[in-house]
Amino acid sequence: MKEKMARPFSMFSSSLLLHAMIICTMLSQSQGDNEFVRQPFRPIIHTPHHRSEAEPQQVHISLVGKEHVRVSWVTEKHAESVVEYGMASGKYTEKATGEHSSYQFFFYRSGRIHHVVIGPLKPSTAYFYRCSASGPEFSFKTPPDSLPIEFVVVGDLGQTEWTASTLKHVDSRDYDVFVLPGDLSYADTQQPLWDSFGRLVEPYASQRPWMVTQGNHEIESFPIIFPDGFRAYNSRWRMPYEESSSTSNLYYSFEVAGTHILMLGSYTHFDVDSDQYKWLRADLAKIERRRTPWVIAIVHAPWYNTNDAHQGEGESMRQAMEELLYKARVDLVFAGHVHAYERFTRIYDNEADSCGPMYVTIGDGGNREGLALTFKNPRSPLSLYREPSFGHGRLRIVNETHAHWAWHRNNDSDAFMADNLWIHSLSTTKSCWESSSVPHDEL
Repeated sequence: MKEKMARPFSMFSSSLLLHAMIICTMLSQSQGDNEFVRQPFRPIIHTPHHRSEAEPQQVHISLVGKEHVRVSWVTEKHAESVVEYGMASGKYTEKATGEHSSYQFFFYRSGRIHHVVIGPLKPSTAYFYRCSASGPEFSFKTPPDSLPIEFVVVGDLGQTEWTASTLKHVDSRDYDVFVLPGDLSYADTQQPLWDSFGRLVEPYASQRPWMVTQGNHEIESFPIIFPDGFRAYNSRWRMPYEESSSTSNLYYSFEVAGTHILMLGSYTHFDVDSDQYKWLRADLAKIERRRTPWVIAIVHAPWYNTNDAHQGEGESMRQAMEELLYKARVDLVFAGHVHAYERFTRIYDNEADSCGPMYVTIGDGGNREGLALTFKNPRSPLSLYREPSFGHGRLRIVNETHAHWAWHRNNDSDAFMADNLWIHSLSTTKSCWESSSVPHDEL
């Protein structure tokens, strides 16, 4: 069952809230638990297909606007692109049809990849569904239409035994939306690994919306033959880019429960003359902060990083886009790529700034390459917590002013909350809007 707060957040007395926030901050300022023994690399899990060739597999869902969900799955033989669904198990009162496609990558040919949008759906409601009129029944719960809401954030997931551990820990508590900042399957051109990954995550991705963006391991380009890359990613993990006026599946935005999330593309053009930059500027201008108090950005390559791994790889994107996020008073920026956890203070242009986003690197989901164990010393004062361990994060946005962030380290059989703090929304920080060149009412 989902954890519920004993009382609405607004009922906390100010002194009790202040005391709790001070304790959380004090507990999370250290560099990490140096006595923790980090577990070694674990092997890849190859997840077989146990159903018939005509039955759906690799089922996952994603959000499409405020009242719709896209159901995606694969069949190895001809099957209808149809989803039957309803609010009671085995009783499908609604039906929707969609489309299917397949792709070729050298000698590999994918199965039929189906995408069907269903809805309109009610918020905070359980739905039961079946794909292609065959196979097992699945179920999911729609997110709430107002705060509070809880996001799980996991980067660089892969399909190792550590991945399975992370997903098990994630599933031990309820949440509303799963956000993945790139590097999904680590197939790296070995296309059967995309199928194996889809089967591995199906028990989780079929129950809650998974919103993803691309990482470097999704590129899979090859000169002349596949110069543009992302063939498998775009075919299998279709996101709601058209609904946010984007022209590419590699970057988009979505809104849920008073939260606007920007899913940005680290591996497609992002300079000031690019389509992505122009789209981001227009998308930010449409946000009404009084109605949507929280704005979060997701990238793959981190803009700030004190780990020895991947130094400077997000710098050109930071130089191009950081000012846009800063002026729009984006609250948080999550990244992956570096296989460790690191939380920074609020930053703008390499300096602490109380009106800038809080930056978090969380590329520690369970990748096959292992952890990035070495951080630079002496530690930058901008970096408040850093640790090379596998884990996952939870962002619970409680109301229009406060959210709670926690990073849970995988401690084999248990997930240990190693870092946590309360975050105040910039939309309600008056001093930040007084110093902004963009009027509050226009965002």
